[in-house]
Amino acid sequence: MADDIKGAQPPRGLKPDAIGFVDALVIGLNSTSPAYSLAAVIGPMVALVGIYAPGVVLASFVPMLLIASAFFYLNRVDQDCGTTFSWVTRAMGPWAGWLGGWAIMMTGVLVIGSLADIAVRFGLLGVGLDSWADSDLVVQSLTVLVILVMTAVCVIGTEASARVQDVLILAQVAFLLLFAVVAIYRVYAGTSSLDSVTPAIDWLNPFGAGGSALTGGLLLGVFMFWGWESAVNLTEEVKGSAGAAGRAGVWSTVVLLVTYLSVGIAVVAYAGPKFLADNAEEEEAIFALLAGEVMGGWDWVVLLSVSTSALASTQTTIIPASRTALSMARRHALPSPLARIHPRFRTPHVSTWWVAGVAIAWYLVVSRISENALFDSLTALSLLIAFYYALTGLACAVYYRRHLTESVRNFVLIGIGPLVGALLLAWLLVESVIDMSDPENSYSGVSWFGLGPPLVIGIGVAATGVVIMCVWRLTSAVFWSERRSVAQPELVHGKES
Repeated sequence: MADDIKGAQPPRGLKPDAIGFVDALVIGLNSTSPAYSLAAVIGPMVALVGIYAPGVVLASFVPMLLIASAFFYLNRVDQDCGTTFSWVTRAMGPWAGWLGGWAIMMTGVLVIGSLADIAVRFGLLGVGLDSWADSDLVVQSLTVLVILVMTAVCVIGTEASARVQDVLILAQVAFLLLFAVVAIYRVYAGTSSLDSVTPAIDWLNPFGAGGSALTGGLLLGVFMFWGWESAVNLTEEVKGSAGAAGRAGVWSTVVLLVTYLSVGIAVVAYAGPKFLADNAEEEEAIFALLAGEVMGGWDWVVLLSVSTSALASTQTTIIPASRTALSMARRHALPSPLARIHPRFRTPHVSTWWVAGVAIAWYLVVSRISENALFDSLTALSLLIAFYYALTGLACAVYYRRHLTESVRNFVLIGIGPLVGALLLAWLLVESVIDMSDPENSYSGVSWFGLGPPLVIGIGVAATGVVIMCVWRLTSAVFWSERRSVAQPELVHGKES
């Protein structure tokens, strides 16, 4: 990559070998915010598909694994922290690459504030400060403080970020597993305080509730898994970057599947589909409702699990957005100051603080509109996620198109697999647009320009990106004049494959 970057690259790059495979894996896991994702999704998913929610989670894993394969093989030939931006640029040209990078950056902007907000609310509930959790002023002030602190940790160094993440993932997983074990035990002991249901193998059938319900469930499932690729955004800072970062991304999806199925089955079994469906509108508060039912006086364990989950994800979500901005800036696709590296910490401090600043502004503005508007902005995430994941899968097949017929492994793992994943996500993208066009399907239930607010937000983000891209193209054409290299087959066929 160094040969491709001229002029704009700082004299010192990101710190190499700063973290190892396990650290990257932990960051990939925490980026998805497992406890928060489960809390936010399990109720609405059960409302759609009933007891077949675990099966839908299993089905959602398929496109994620296929796209993870694309990330793995593309990272083999291009260890660039910009991931999708860099890869799509090489395979499909600068216009598509720029839009892919924009989508990644904006997912961070849309979600960072919401994650920090959840971390604050559940943290306050967990320590008994319920009155503080009910105060918008207190919550919003603490949310901004959390974002600033997490951003500072990201700037101080990747090693510091990894140490914080190690602690948070241990706490989160321990809390989740304890909750799941107690819930399942009480189901089989017959001491559930709700209408419990004994788990059955049929629950893993994603088609049990019908095709239309499956579509809606898959949209929620994609949101649950989103974020694992943060491990790959650290590729320039991971030991053995050509393989370790990609493996961390793949294994993140596998570990998440096991976690989601275990806890998901426990929740459905203990609470029963009726309770979860009736409380689907509570979204992430479903764990707050179940905490006391399952754990009794130990309900703070579950509340802190969601809080640490959202806190960890607040930090790790900054990583892909800031690294993508760095990659784009050093390739002249964004203003060059965003490519600056801190001389001491060797992190992209300018792009990191810019991402945090824009995220804080978005959070405060949308929160002033209404809490529902904040949730609507989260719903709009599915459009951006499906777009850049699908773009990456397609780029993998295009990039290696001349080598797909050289072996069955190439054909399946870097051709058909990523392409099928891309097509599935493209289908979900279209379904999302159709679903979001109806204002009744939004949290607020109001109409913006005759459409649902999430779709308007998604269109607005995309349109803003197109305008900025065109203006930058007219202002500085350097990025668009670059010639990117073609696929390097030695990394496909050799030992590194």
